Amino acid sequence: MASPPSAPRHGGKSVEQIYKKMTQIEHILARPDTYVGSLEHQTERMWVWDAETGHIVQKQITFCPGLYKIFDEILVNAADNLQRDPKHMNTIKVDIDAENGFIKVYNNGKGLPIQVHKEHHVYVPELVFGHLLTSDNYDDNEKKVTGGRNGYGAKLTNIFSKKFVITTADHVRKKLYKQQFEKSMQKKKDPVITDHDKEDFTCVQFWPDLEKFGMTHLDADIVSLMSKRVIDVAGTSASKKCKVYLN
Repeated sequence: MASPPSAPRHGGKSVEQIYKKMTQIEHILARPDTYVGSLEHQTERMWVWDAETGHIVQKQITFCPGLYKIFDEILVNAADNLQRDPKHMNTIKVDIDAENGFIKVYNNGKGLPIQVHKEHHVYVPELVFGHLLTSDNYDDNEKKVTGGRNGYGAKLTNIFSKKFVITTADHVRKKLYKQQFEKSMQKKKDPVITDHDKEDFTCVQFWPDLEKFGMTHLDADIVSLMSKRVIDVAGTSASKKCKVYLN
């Protein structure tokens, strides 16, 4: 005799209620641990930058790993550009504006090509900063000397920000490109492209969606940890004669 069917495990929910399909952005926001780390605050002894003494010190701080990660993605992008353009790039500038809740990272290395990608029909800067799974680092035959290879990178910062602005200059095409994204990369403005006859650069400004990180402002602990990371980059960039400025 066949056994009776077991009791439903989902409390009488419909198939549609049980089995869900998310967009990539929805999945990133719903499962942030997979992409940027925990959004829960943790307390640890960490090396941080003490602005009052001008020294790196070890102290107990409470911070959100996910917020630290989206900052690091943009900082590492700037540092990676030094590998791509060691002859011309000599400056990285980082501004952490705790009062207004935004962060800016600038480098004067080679900018992105300001032209429409023939396959994807959008400008390259939008593709790089506003479309998931895009990268210039997918060629496994090339020696890897830079960071991200998975096509998420700066897009994660965009997704976890209320506002994200990319500005890049292309001296070859003599153009300056600026574009703004909002609402977790789901809303974008048309790029503003103007003439430009000066040096290349790339500048990323972003306003983290602090509510997603359980915060109301960029507090002293996270600022000290981010600042120490900038000091790390300064140390690794010094041998290449690249100066790193903080605030």
